[in-house]
Amino acid sequence: MSKEIKYDVIIIGAGVAGLYCAKHLPKELSVLVLCKAQPWECNTFYAQGGISIAKGSDDVSLYMQDTLLAGARLNSSDRVSELTRGSLDILDELLESGFEIDRDEEGKLLYTQEGGHTIPRIIHSGGDGTGRNLHTHLIKTLKHTLWKNAEVVDLLIEEDMAYGVCVQTKLGLFNLYADHIVIASGGVGGLFKYHTNAYTISSDMHGIILEHHLALHDMEMLQFHPTVYIDTPHARKYLISEAVRGEGGMIVDENGKRFLFAYDERGELAPRDIVARGIMDYCMREKKSVFLDLSAFSEQTFRQRFPNIYRDLSTCKVRIPEDKIPISPAFHYSMGGILVDDKGKVQGMKNLYAVGECACNGVHGANRLASNSLLEGLVFGKAVANDIISKPLSTPTRHFPLCEEILEKEGDIKLKNILREIMWAKVGIMRTQSGLDSALGGIEVMLESNIGRMLRLRLLVARKIIQAAIERKESLGAHHRLDSNL
Repeated sequence: MSKEIKYDVIIIGAGVAGLYCAKHLPKELSVLVLCKAQPWECNTFYAQGGISIAKGSDDVSLYMQDTLLAGARLNSSDRVSELTRGSLDILDELLESGFEIDRDEEGKLLYTQEGGHTIPRIIHSGGDGTGRNLHTHLIKTLKHTLWKNAEVVDLLIEEDMAYGVCVQTKLGLFNLYADHIVIASGGVGGLFKYHTNAYTISSDMHGIILEHHLALHDMEMLQFHPTVYIDTPHARKYLISEAVRGEGGMIVDENGKRFLFAYDERGELAPRDIVARGIMDYCMREKKSVFLDLSAFSEQTFRQRFPNIYRDLSTCKVRIPEDKIPISPAFHYSMGGILVDDKGKVQGMKNLYAVGECACNGVHGANRLASNSLLEGLVFGKAVANDIISKPLSTPTRHFPLCEEILEKEGDIKLKNILREIMWAKVGIMRTQSGLDSALGGIEVMLESNIGRMLRLRLLVARKIIQAAIERKESLGAHHRLDSNL
């Protein structure tokens, strides 16, 4: 394989944002999509709830308000407007492309409701298989080259220009060059002991961004999903879609009490940060366990509406709807990320973009509204592609040395697990100054250790998250300080 291959566009990540960006780049361009492992090992594939879509132009204003309210108005109103208005075109595009969306017996689109939404406006596919079906659909229609098992270990940057990437493959290490680079690598789930993310989501690209003195923004804003099945030995826990609560699932304690109304009048349908904190606070204060009660469903109804959740829980010997399901919050989504401008360009760069969960464009603010993530990837993935097309650029020839740093060293796995423990215990749903200070100290010690490059990248991101959490003294959205004066 030549070490001097050059493309028009390289896209890092094969989730919804990367694939939808690729979809809108013409076949005449040479486009390479890179994914770290298999394409389906991404958060898009595991997304259950659906895609938020404004129910006509009359709903755009209300949808905007729901998104801004959930985000504690830390959002960019311009980006929220772009998201909500753009949802109408996205729906048309999905239907025209042949993507199958669930319908009722009369052929009308089915909409469900989730926490923080004033009305039902979430379309879904295959019941709870929206992410899986959307990802499969985009892979099938991909007209560009995709490389599997290709891990980006560095960006080739000089001043304000990105010239390419350094990639580790089964055949070795290669520099690949391009006129435009798009980062669509997902969030930071691998930093936490308990999470809902694909195992490939480990914040590598965020760390590389920091290495090159580029900005991460709002990194303290981390969302924890309230309803995750916890009786499994794996770090990635079984997510139980918010749509289950939207259609009748109830959160109760061991005595059957629906306690969340004491925290918010919307109960189970409050935004995720409120529900997750309510669960954690109640468990600590009352010393009780928390469960998801599915008695509002019949077995047949639940199995038909949520086939993947039914299968996963049944595999764990859970009887639906008889058994109350033990749940706990787990890390789910990063609202912050690589700081980008209104075109999706990384701040300070001419030809480097970031899109999807890895990016911070201000659309989510302090807390993401349910089912806005797939829509974000679709709307802004398309927007990045359009910007690339409208502003063609040819980078001058540059030759970079291959990355010489050892990627992994003996002992890294043990330290990764210590990192996950620290982040879960001290940088989780509820934070204190002393806990954050302790976490920062632990990270600094590990950064001084004899570690490999990929672990060092994770630690750089963890340190940035903690520093941002320390700097924001007041509680806001998903960032909750127990020692806050507000």
